[in-house]
Amino acid sequence: MSEEETERLTGPHTIRLRSWISCAPFERLLGMEIVEAVDGRAVLRMPFLIDYAQGGGLMHGGALVSLADTAVAMAIKSIVAPQSHFATIAMDAKFLLPVKKGMVTAEAEVHAGEGRLLEGEATVYDEEGHSVMEFRSTFKIARNTKIGHK
Repeated sequence: MSEEETERLTGPHTIRLRSWISCAPFERLLGMEIVEAVDGRAVLRMPFLIDYAQGGGLMHGGALVSLADTAVAMAIKSIVAPQSHFATIAMDAKFLLPVKKGMVTAEAEVHAGEGRLLEGEATVYDEEGHSVMEFRSTFKIARNTKIGHK
C-alpha cells in the first residue's frame, strides 16, 4: 500500500498522519503507527522491541503510557484545526497485565471538559486482544482553539 493510500481523513481537516509521526522524533523512535484518527477517536499501534523492555523482560510501562498519551493526542488532533496547540496536564495509568511480546494497540477517545480542558481515555491491548492498561488524561487547549465535531 502506498503512503497516499494510507493517509486518513482526520476530522474536518486532512492531515498526513504518517508525516505527523515522522516529524515527531519520540513517537518515531518508538515505532508508533497511526491506524486511524477521526471524530475524536484514534487507534495507534507499536511493536514491543527489546529496547522497550524493563529488567524483567516485560514491556516498560513508560512505553505503554507514551502510546496511550499519543493516541489521545491524535484523537484531539482529529477535532481541532491544524497547528492548534494543546498539552497533557494530568494523566493516570492502571496496568492490568504484562506485555511479553508482539504488537500493542491503543484505542483512544476524547471528550470536552470544562473550559479549555479535554478529557481523554485510552485502553491498550496486547496482540491477543487482552486489555493491558487503562489510561485517562486531561489536556489543556490554547485560547481561541476551535473544536470541530465534539
